[in-house]
Amino acid sequence: MTALGAVFRPQLPPERLRAVARAADDAGLEELWLWEDCFLEGGISAAAAALAWTERVRVGVGLLPVPLRNVAVTAMEAATLHRMFPGRAILGVGHGVQDWMGQVGARAESPVTLLREHLDALRALLRGERVSTDGRYVKLDGVALDWPPTGTPEVLVGATGPRTLRLSGAAADGTILTAATAPEGVRRARQLIDEGRESAGRTGHHRVVVYLHTATGPDAAARLRAEIEAGGEEPVPEHGVAGDAGTVAKAVRRLADAGADTVVLQPTADEPDPEGFVRFAATEVRPLLS
Repeated sequence: MTALGAVFRPQLPPERLRAVARAADDAGLEELWLWEDCFLEGGISAAAAALAWTERVRVGVGLLPVPLRNVAVTAMEAATLHRMFPGRAILGVGHGVQDWMGQVGARAESPVTLLREHLDALRALLRGERVSTDGRYVKLDGVALDWPPTGTPEVLVGATGPRTLRLSGAAADGTILTAATAPEGVRRARQLIDEGRESAGRTGHHRVVVYLHTATGPDAAARLRAEIEAGGEEPVPEHGVAGDAGTVAKAVRRLADAGADTVVLQPTADEPDPEGFVRFAATEVRPLLS
C-alpha cells in the first residue's frame, strides 16, 4: 500500500511546526515531511522538534544539501535521531540548489562526485563502520560513530537528472522526486534507478517518494496554478491536483501505479490552514486509498 504524507513548508515560521506536527500525529497521518531550504529552516533541528512533539508520525527531511554538511556531522545527527526516535526518522540528501550553494561559498565543481562520496561515507558510518577515505571532497581518517544506530537506517537521495537517478539506484536506499514529476516521469525515474541498481549489483526494494502539488478548498485551482507558475513550471495536467479528497486520491493512485511507494501532498505556499491540510490528508484522502 502506498504511504501518504504531507509537507510542512518552511515558508511558515518555525513556531507553527508544533501545531502542524501534533495535528498530523493526532489525525493519523503516516509521514510529515520537512525541507531544509536556504535560508529558511534547519532540517535536523526541525525534525528533532517534530519527533519530540509527536508519538507515531514518521518525520522526513527531504532533503539535506550535502555541500553544506561535513559527512561526519550528518552521520552524527542522523544516528542521534534514529536512536532517540527508532523507526520514525527519514533522511534524504542531495545536491542542493546550486545558486544557494554558490551564495554560501559551498558550490562543488562536480556535484555528482560530491554526492557519491558523501553517500558512501554516510551509509558506512551509519552501519557502524570505521571509515577512512581520501576523496575529492570527502576526507575521513579513522572516523567511527560512538553511538551508531541500532539498525541500519535508510538514506534517500533527492534526484532529478539521469546521472543522479542512476547514482541513487547504485548508492542510496531510496529516491525523492520533486512535485514536477508526472506519472510518466516516475516510470522513467524507476528505469534509471534500476539501471543504477543493476550496475552496482544491488537487489531488494528501492523506495521512491514523490511530492505532489496539492490544493483543496476555496480557489484551489487558482492557487495551484499560481504556485506552479511561481516555481517556473508549466501548469500542465498531472503536475498537481486541485479539488476534493476524491480528486486528490485519484492523483495519488496515478503516481502509485507509476511506481511511487510514498506520495507526499505538497500544499501551496499560501495554504490558509496548514493544520487543516494535514488533517485533510489523513482523514479524507487516506481512507480512499485503502
